[in-house]
Amino acid sequence: MTNGEMLVMVKQNLAIISPAWNEYLENLIEVAKQSIGREGITLEDTMEDNNLVVMYTAYLYRKRTEDAGPMPRMLRYALNNRLCAEKMR
Repeated sequence: MTNGEMLVMVKQNLAIISPAWNEYLENLIEVAKQSIGREGITLEDTMEDNNLVVMYTAYLYRKRTEDAGPMPRMLRYALNNRLCAEKMR
């Protein structure tokens, strides 16, 4: 999946219509990929991994405000499960 396709998914996740956020969200997609890689996960072009990047990107967008709180458990569990699955192969 291309970053452009991921951008569409991120914007749908965040309910953003305006193209004014495109450049910022494209940068967040790259940051999300790098952050996931830093956790030891090797991303593949699968629906599961692409959705993980979209969820992480949406989290990064939401956490830019002070009241966003910690990482959602759903996202932390998804990252942990993906890492365990990769290491157990």
